[in-house]
Amino acid sequence: MAYPDATNTNRSKPYISKGVHEIYTKYDTRMLDVCGELVCTTGGFTRVWSFLDGELLMSLSMGEGQKGTAVMFKPGAHVDDEGTKVWIGNNHGELLEADIGTQRITDSLPNAHGRYEIIRIYRHFNEVWTLDDSGALNVWGPDESHTPTLSNGPSQSFRVPRGHTFSMVVGDELWYATGKDIRVFKPTVDGKTQFQVLLRALCQQDAGEVISGALLASDPDRVYFGHSDGKVSVYSRKDYTCQCIMNVSQYKINSLAAAGSYLWAGYNNGKVAVYDVTQTPWMVKKEWVAHENPVIKLIADHSTSYRLDRYQVVSLGADNMVRTWDALLQEDWLEGEMKRKDVEYCEFQNLKVLIMTWNAGASTPHSLRYSESDANFFRDLLQTSDSPDIIIFGFQELVDLEDKTATAKRFLKPKKKEGSDQERMSHQYRDWRDFLIRSLDDYMQGDLYHLLHTSPLVGLFTCIFVKADLRGRISNLSSNEVKRGLGGLHGNKGAIVVRFLIDDTSLCFINCHLAAGQSGANQRHNDVAAILDASVFPSERDPAVRIDSYVGGGDGTMVLDHELCVLNGDLNYRIDTMSRDTVVTAVKQGNLTKLLERDQLLVAKRRNPGFRLRAFDELPITFAPTYKYDVGTDNYDTSEKKRSPAWCDRLLYRGRGRIEQLDYRRHEVRVSDHRPVTGRFRFLVKRIDPKRRAQAWMECQQLWEDLRAKEAHAEKYYYLTQVIGYDEATSERLIKEQASRRQMNRSPSRRQA
Repeated sequence: MAYPDATNTNRSKPYISKGVHEIYTKYDTRMLDVCGELVCTTGGFTRVWSFLDGELLMSLSMGEGQKGTAVMFKPGAHVDDEGTKVWIGNNHGELLEADIGTQRITDSLPNAHGRYEIIRIYRHFNEVWTLDDSGALNVWGPDESHTPTLSNGPSQSFRVPRGHTFSMVVGDELWYATGKDIRVFKPTVDGKTQFQVLLRALCQQDAGEVISGALLASDPDRVYFGHSDGKVSVYSRKDYTCQCIMNVSQYKINSLAAAGSYLWAGYNNGKVAVYDVTQTPWMVKKEWVAHENPVIKLIADHSTSYRLDRYQVVSLGADNMVRTWDALLQEDWLEGEMKRKDVEYCEFQNLKVLIMTWNAGASTPHSLRYSESDANFFRDLLQTSDSPDIIIFGFQELVDLEDKTATAKRFLKPKKKEGSDQERMSHQYRDWRDFLIRSLDDYMQGDLYHLLHTSPLVGLFTCIFVKADLRGRISNLSSNEVKRGLGGLHGNKGAIVVRFLIDDTSLCFINCHLAAGQSGANQRHNDVAAILDASVFPSERDPAVRIDSYVGGGDGTMVLDHELCVLNGDLNYRIDTMSRDTVVTAVKQGNLTKLLERDQLLVAKRRNPGFRLRAFDELPITFAPTYKYDVGTDNYDTSEKKRSPAWCDRLLYRGRGRIEQLDYRRHEVRVSDHRPVTGRFRFLVKRIDPKRRAQAWMECQQLWEDLRAKEAHAEKYYYLTQVIGYDEATSERLIKEQASRRQMNRSPSRRQA
């Protein structure tokens, strides 16, 4: 089963530039429909608002004991008549027609569906289909005015199975789901066509119930269905075969919508994600929190392109908020295009970076002296490092976390008044800082390094050095901590996060110590998510700097906003489903492949689409597990607990092609129960030429306008042919006439230009 690629996900919210972004319905709302600038919601009330200014245009009470359960804008006799009336179905089987301009019920049919609740109203060109919870499907054909009417009753009535979970109109067919089963029907006004298209239901046993679906205008042969277990199945309209199943999320997909070549998904956790389904595997283009509660409905409104010359997706949340989003994702496109063009306006330089991660097991610099190999570790590391421009030392457990009394004292003891950084730093951290400074002075002769930053957090310690000639190019230095111990209250587990800019490139370094234990993989996953989702840095307010120096629509507040990231630490991921003795034997035999297949981190990257470290790369591991040793020996743990060996100590990076890792090594330092791990990297950093950048920005703006015009024409054509039902010639004529009217309505100077 395939998973989408979330490596380059954009997190900014795609606000639409004109009109109001959100409307609060002020009542429990579960159904809505959209027609250009108009949105209609129903429930205890049926209300219509304008997206242009947020004005409430119509409000009708459904009456005591009654509520609207389905709603749709009524087809007009002409495209310009669209959006003047709505059809409402209620929980007593009644259909109502309301006029928005007069705010009145203009027609009704009390027993349109007996006493059964009407659960869906569909549009099929100028027909209306209505469905109730007993399985009765009524077709309402147009009268002499070319619009459907309630006066004459339904043109035809059909039966479908009970237990409806989702349905949608696909061409002339109704694709109808009950649980995992999908059936295909063909309702008609005259009833002369075979109603049931397929003798057997379509079903995918490996996916949950079908609860949402969408059609892509750019790929009309495929039908997409969202399932309750976070999967999306794709069917062919030609032969009704299932072409693939994509495991996109661990959350329920409440709604799907299609905009251009992108599939939008609304989730039970309030997030909306946008997928580029033209890529293999699919690419997660965007994901953001759209609502505080579950997303109930997404609508990609094709009418907006014709009525407002824009393209929007509308979301309804269980928070009773209706929000509009830019379906074309303009800001994302501009950012992506500027990133692609940066070779035209930037100068680049490779920097050498050395990073060490080590769970030191409460050891001190003094304790290295008892063994020759331990004593020479830092000397050998530095002298073989090829004179790096940046050196980062990331320690874990510089204090004894196994000493529960001391840990409790650190947690419960009230903080003293904070003084300087040096005064706050404990003796242990100062010893290591001073030792590292001396080591660089002694072993990196000919190179002058500055101590850029140090950060401690209950055993975690990050120490960053940079070459003297690089220091003046560094700006926006900031650090913070994310505590994950005791439910986020204590720093015995968590991360130190440091970021800075070199010229116009943002760098972020994360030093982690995640939850321990063989069975703690899910807690470790949660720790990672909390660290990556935390807003830990000041926000960058300049939109140009956001585009130039950050990625993924970020403002620099979060880890993944940065262009170049390295995550190191005791991640504590273990080897699953193997006994300790089996692991030790495999290590002795050099059969690392067998063990790496069971490594929890690598397994999660393969199998868990929501695992946040899928956004990072890791050089293949070629060394033995670095944990857990008897201190002072090369023997894996022989204590009473006999912990199984594991690759707890890791280096992962994320650089969108601008980080190259040169090596990935462990070192034989025996003073701790963990072995240190190091990596040498090449970072590509950039410096922007402002004049060339301004020219590139102008070119991007023009390219966008050309693309927007092309997309707008395609959307208008789709709306007129596939929604309204005009033929090709009529549709093209209407588009030209509309463009001419808009040109005439502009000012003389604009028209002349």
